[in-house]
Amino acid sequence: MEAAGLGLFMVSACAFATLLEHPASPVRMAVADGRLRRVPMGLAMGLTAIALVYSPWGRRSGAHLNPAITLTFWRLGKVRGWDALFYGLAQLAGALAGVGLAALALRGALGHPAVRHAATVPGPRGPGVAFAAEAAIAFGLMLVVLWLSNRAALARFTGLAAGALVALYIVLEAPVSGMSMNPARTLGSAAYAGTWPPLWIYLTAPPLGMLAAAALYRALPRAPGVRCAKLHHDAVHRCIFRCGFKEDA
Repeated sequence: MEAAGLGLFMVSACAFATLLEHPASPVRMAVADGRLRRVPMGLAMGLTAIALVYSPWGRRSGAHLNPAITLTFWRLGKVRGWDALFYGLAQLAGALAGVGLAALALRGALGHPAVRHAATVPGPRGPGVAFAAEAAIAFGLMLVVLWLSNRAALARFTGLAAGALVALYIVLEAPVSGMSMNPARTLGSAAYAGTWPPLWIYLTAPPLGMLAAAALYRALPRAPGVRCAKLHHDAVHRCIFRCGFKEDA
């Protein structure tokens, strides 16, 4: 299920990157300003993330579209080691399959230099700034997820907030690092683009940022304990995690 989720996310990313960036696209010709084109890209990916979180699949699997999220919940004791490993492998497989499927559907358009298989690369400020930016946005996303998902009155808004942050990050942060925040997402595009960015940025910054957010959350006075690894927990779908909601049942 995690493979399918990230695969669908990558199909969406590739499709909208082609629509907005390929020189032959009518949208690209109509909107010359790249800053303006990031707005529909952000909206598209934010809405895609929200749809996946609240889908029946997302409610069942936890909607971990990102191995850094899985790693963080493992560190918090909510995901078993073997589950975290298989989630990570599924996420990588999903990213590779999603870009591959998009490449078949879009033919040569996805590989155009203006699209580059929706690859994430550091901006002109260099790898160091890109690393700091990736860590910062990952920190912000994870802190919001933990803050909302563990409060009964706010938990149902977790997916909406996460999707809104994805959209905002794409609009504002993408020129700095490409807005990956996801090791599998970067590897999926890079494998087809053939242009490998400094991978240490995208393999280390997102998990470090999210782990730092988890450490801060646990240190906050009166912060509710972490209940579950699902981004949206309901009483209908079975939970495979070390779930605090089970203890209340």
